[in-house]
Amino acid sequence: MSYPQPLTPEEGIADAKRQLSLPRIVVICGSTRFMSEMVEADLRETIAGKIVVKPGCDMKSPHELWSDPVEAEALKVRLDELHRAKIRLADEVLVVGGYIGDSTRAEISYARSLGKPVRFTHPEVDPGV
Repeated sequence: MSYPQPLTPEEGIADAKRQLSLPRIVVICGSTRFMSEMVEADLRETIAGKIVVKPGCDMKSPHELWSDPVEAEALKVRLDELHRAKIRLADEVLVVGGYIGDSTRAEISYARSLGKPVRFTHPEVDPGV
């Protein structure tokens, strides 16, 4: 007698999304210097019927929550892990802006290692990683 193979975590998430009839989920990546462009991309993707997740903090702008350098470094580590979780949850990635730094390059590489499609608002900056 043959038994069905258990679903992988990725297959389980995809199955749950199908059962819930969820729209595609897109995660916005890019340097926070492009936050206004991210807001515009969020608007356009939402109008297109997608669920959008994006960075929620711009640590380049002053704020009391990251004014202490030691706490700011610990927060950055937590936010980077949170953003990787957003990438795992998403069906696709949209990279915003005309510049790719080390963090965004790592996010693109991570998304591609998971088999996520990656789009760019500025395709000429695709590092091809």
